[in-house]
Amino acid sequence: MFIFDPAIDSIYTSQKTMVKTFVQNESIADLMNKIIDMQSDYAKKAVKTTTEVAVVLSEEVVKSTKDLSKFDLSKFGETFTKVFQPTTKSK
Repeated sequence: MFIFDPAIDSIYTSQKTMVKTFVQNESIADLMNKIIDMQSDYAKKAVKTTTEVAVVLSEEVVKSTKDLSKFDLSKFGETFTKVFQPTTKSK
């Protein structure tokens, strides 16, 4: 379901490779890698939540469309026009 995870992993793996290549101080490299791991985790959670929201919204749209298709427009029109018809009052 999560087709974005490999893309996210590749981005943050390349960042870790850059840190490994260019940062010579081990303590700084470890801290930078921790930040990269946190960013990766956050990105995955954000994509997962966004996907879940999109699924729920699309399901609700389909449900509303099905309910709307069951609505009897001719019956509504008859009821609506009765409101504007004159009524007779007996004296």
